[in-house]
Amino acid sequence: MARKSYFVTGTDTGVGKTLVSAAILEAAATLGKKTLAMKPVASGCDDTPEGLRNEDALILMESMSEPLPYDQVNPVALLPAIAPHVAAAQAGRHLTAERLVGFCRGLQMRPADLLLVEGAGGWRVPLNDRETYAAMPVALGMPVIMVVPLKLGCINHALLTAEAIRRDGLSIAGWVANRPDPTAMTCEQETLDYLIQNLPAPCLGVLPWQERANPRELAKALDLSILFEN
Repeated sequence: MARKSYFVTGTDTGVGKTLVSAAILEAAATLGKKTLAMKPVASGCDDTPEGLRNEDALILMESMSEPLPYDQVNPVALLPAIAPHVAAAQAGRHLTAERLVGFCRGLQMRPADLLLVEGAGGWRVPLNDRETYAAMPVALGMPVIMVVPLKLGCINHALLTAEAIRRDGLSIAGWVANRPDPTAMTCEQETLDYLIQNLPAPCLGVLPWQERANPRELAKALDLSILFEN
């Protein structure tokens, strides 16, 4: 059974959740940990001879240590790159938190030291007319790792996301700052200092910009010690 399970969310879409997740998996591997990962719902898939495939899910498969078939890493694959609940409706499918919880619990039963579950978009992305994606980690009681992009507006987005996570009754295990742009944001260090002082969780690392992102290299910027305590 997976000893540690974490849900990875972002302050918005396109902030680097997959890159951060892959770097965490690589960093855990250097500590001798057995790792698993999944992206339960992925929209924006390619239609291949093997079926629908999502680039993010494939990146997770490359970085985790334990082999899994694609369908267990990404059980709900949707073709168009649009909001998951809209993509599902167009495909005649209905997403529910209960179903996603079942997928996650199945992986949690596998032997591993770490399981990462990557969300889609931000914390309040809809699954259907009544539920948001947050309902799944809430049902699992899963601690959250938050990804914060270092760009203008990130303080507001990070504080609001952290507030929503804690209001939903979950703890934030840590957060990772990601640089989504080759040019450093204005007053980057001041922004980092404010986030470190005001987010209710430790910073696990600040990832440097890489034109061709290499999760194994980015892993060197992370300190995962707090994730494996107790």
